[in-house]
Amino acid sequence: MNVENYFINAMSRGSSHIGDDGAVVGEWIYSKDIFFENIHFKRQWLSAYQIGYKAMIINISDAIAMNAQPLYALVGAAMPKGMSLFEMDELARGMRECASQFGIEIIGGDTIANSKLDLSITIISKSKNPLLRQGLKAGDVIAHTGNIGKSLRHLRYLMAGGKVNTKSRFVRPVLRNTFISKVRPFLRCGMDLSDGLYSDVGKLCKANRCGVIWEKRYSKATACSGEEYEMLIAFNPSKVKAIKRISKLTRTPLTIVARARRGKFINRCKAHHF
Repeated sequence: MNVENYFINAMSRGSSHIGDDGAVVGEWIYSKDIFFENIHFKRQWLSAYQIGYKAMIINISDAIAMNAQPLYALVGAAMPKGMSLFEMDELARGMRECASQFGIEIIGGDTIANSKLDLSITIISKSKNPLLRQGLKAGDVIAHTGNIGKSLRHLRYLMAGGKVNTKSRFVRPVLRNTFISKVRPFLRCGMDLSDGLYSDVGKLCKANRCGVIWEKRYSKATACSGEEYEMLIAFNPSKVKAIKRISKLTRTPLTIVARARRGKFINRCKAHHF
């Protein structure tokens, strides 16, 4: 059983706002991700600055995935009592600098002492034309941006005691905000690619009650690689030429991986968070 999905389903009973990367309420979009030590990272892998930066950018990813403009952030921080003032300054600097790059104002939050470093960030954004997970039709093309699989490889280096480049996508994800804003008129649906290709294709299929025919094969390790923070998008085959033109214009690698069909999709990846 996927206990993460079970709990989300339990929470969503009676709510019409749960099911996308963020909750759409009018033109406002609210999203939250947590970034916990020993679940998502170890402190020996990343500097305090890098932890703060990544915690913020993975939350911004949800807003970008929905074609929204992120405006405000609320930060919850549970910090070890032994954390130095310098580390606190660097943690805050990472979050501030990342937020500033996207025009976000940090407007508040809460802090508490803890046995480890856990962060929770809420992003408040706005969109007149949000990109949702629903809308996929049989015959539609499914594609992803970027090159997937490196995040898992870099995670394995770190778990084996190695180090990775500071520009690694595991350390510093790069979001596709310009591409998504330009390509939005041509898309049926989409979401951020954060739990692995198979897992996130499975979410699109579940939201639209369909299956897929794969046009590109990946190893299971690559297709299950999480924390890529690329985009997973779907569109009518007649829009392929226009979307490829925009991907070239914005220097965004784009790979067509599947087509939607009637049926059901079964995800073979293990859940990351439990």
